[in-house]
Formats: sequence, structure tokens, C-alpha cells
Amino acid sequence: MTRVTILPHPDACPDGLALEIKPGKVLCDALLAAGVEIEHACDGVCACSTCHVIVREGYASLAPATDDEEDQLDEAWGLTPTSRLACQIKVGESPISIELPRYSLNHAREHE
Repeated sequence: MTRVTILPHPDACPDGLALEIKPGKVLCDALLAAGVEIEHACDGVCACSTCHVIVREGYASLAPATDDEEDQLDEAWGLTPTSRLACQIKVGESPISIELPRYSLNHAREHE
């Protein structure tokens, strides 16, 4: 099992969380199964950017983003050099730490 640390987020995960996730599992699916309320408007098919996460530790251990993922990330709010889509990250053998951005594209549209 691989340790995945979710940093505190005021809505989706107020206290933060440390999970043990089986390598090969899709991060978004694992977060949802653990009760983390991450947005996922396209249901994990890499057609939006609502499951945008920032990988704070362990980024180099992840498989590189595909061109499709990079294209979707261009639409994400608060993009950083270590931004990824949770629906496209397969948990590996190395621990990672992620931050859920405060806002997503859906959140911004809902509050305009």
C-alpha cells in the first residue's frame, strides 16, 4: 500500500487525511471512496479539469501527464508546475502528498 496525504481543504477535506492506497488505483476513485469530496464533472474520462490537484510531494514518482491531460490542465484555475488531474494519476509505489485547490472551474462558474 502507498501512503497518500491530502492536505487540509476547507470544503472537501477540512482536517486533511492520510490514506493507504493500493498501487495502480486511480487517485480520484480512491479519494471518492475515502469520502473526500473532490469534484469530477466528467466522471474520470479526462474531459474537464475539475479534479485538478497539486502534487506537493512525490511528483517525480508519477508517470508523466499525457497530452490530453496537459490540454485539460490548461483550463484549470491555479495551475502550478506540479498540477495533475486526479482522474489520470495512478498511485505508484512512492508516497505522495496532494493539495486540492481552493477553487475549480465549476466552483468559479457557480459563484459568478
